[in-house]
Amino acid sequence: MHQTAATLSQFAQGLTAETAFDVLAVARRLKAQGKDVIELQIGDSPFPTTRHAMAAGIRAIQSNATHYCASSGLPEFKEIIAANYRREFGVEVTAANIVVGPGAKVFEQFFCEAFLNPGDAVLVFSPHFPTYGPNIERRGARAVYSPLRQQNEFRPDLNDVAHFLRKTPCARAIFLNSPHNPTGGVATTEDLKNLADLVRGRDVAVFSDEPYCHMVWTGRHFPMLGQPGILDQVVAAYTFSKSYSMSGWRVGYAVTSPRLADVIGKMINTSLSCVSPVSQWAAQAALGHDAAERDEVMERFRKKVELLVAELRRVEDVKVLMPAGTFYVFPDVSAICRRLGITSHGLAMFLLEAADERLGVACLGGECFGPAGQGFLRFSCAEPDERLGKAVAFLAEAVTRIDRVQRYLEANPKYRM
Repeated sequence: MHQTAATLSQFAQGLTAETAFDVLAVARRLKAQGKDVIELQIGDSPFPTTRHAMAAGIRAIQSNATHYCASSGLPEFKEIIAANYRREFGVEVTAANIVVGPGAKVFEQFFCEAFLNPGDAVLVFSPHFPTYGPNIERRGARAVYSPLRQQNEFRPDLNDVAHFLRKTPCARAIFLNSPHNPTGGVATTEDLKNLADLVRGRDVAVFSDEPYCHMVWTGRHFPMLGQPGILDQVVAAYTFSKSYSMSGWRVGYAVTSPRLADVIGKMINTSLSCVSPVSQWAAQAALGHDAAERDEVMERFRKKVELLVAELRRVEDVKVLMPAGTFYVFPDVSAICRRLGITSHGLAMFLLEAADERLGVACLGGECFGPAGQGFLRFSCAEPDERLGKAVAFLAEAVTRIDRVQRYLEANPKYRM
């Protein structure tokens, strides 16, 4: 019997996904086939969930905290989040400013639903997190890109912000990510002040994506909401995935004005119902008791980043900065790509699939984060130290295997420059 397939929407037909998960699937398939793969492609912590969080999650299950709860989050958890935010960042907020979500990523969508209409323009600093685009497009809005440059330490260009606000029709929102994935750049306090001065009082909203707030290697984190007079224009998103190694628990929160928190709470109510109380119990315990363990793990990440940068600086034709934050390193390999005639993501896939029969390195080409990422690779530091060194040594050797590169390009012409 012939069956007619229902036509997908234009949005669904053009939807793109986060490439890191696609590369993860390839890496796991190759590992299952017996290949040794050094996995530096996805931004997940290699460390266990912090101790008190783990115990509280188990206790929540044993206490039967396994049913629906308030859509915007458990009241006590929101109080703890607000108190922690006041203490850590010096920003005066209460539980009314907090809404709990399954990680930070979902707040991209809710921010766009809260502020964007078809035809609106959104300024995005690029390279950029790959799910920004689909969430903007979901609302029929359009992204306007401002390049982040290595020579400017991947900091946002405030001249581009001013131009966007003055000259772009329907300028409606700005996406800020600091510390920044994939580059490791961090906006300075001067950058944040100048950005706040530009948007304050305008009908423009800012999504401040801050999941790496405990991974600033040049000092401490300064939140966008630390700037005065912009609370009702900013949604700041945080997660427990990085700081407390809780990526699988799917829990995070947003901080904003009570007006916007109420709106986002309704969006959670009508889409997700609520975040698992088990995860909320665990995250509450992390905030209350795991700061010392968190800071110890962050220091271990910092040393991993320093190690990876030091190793990469020994490789010919690689230019790399010490990132100001995050557990990513974003080297410029454009000279290597030009010499081999391969795109940077093609180089990444070659390292994984074809540079050697027994060993592969999984990383991401900069194009995964938009055209501004061309010529770069992104490495995460989610492997033991000796494996990080082995991965860089493999890169240095693999790019000399010209015959293998040519055969790979013949089989995968999409990766030719």
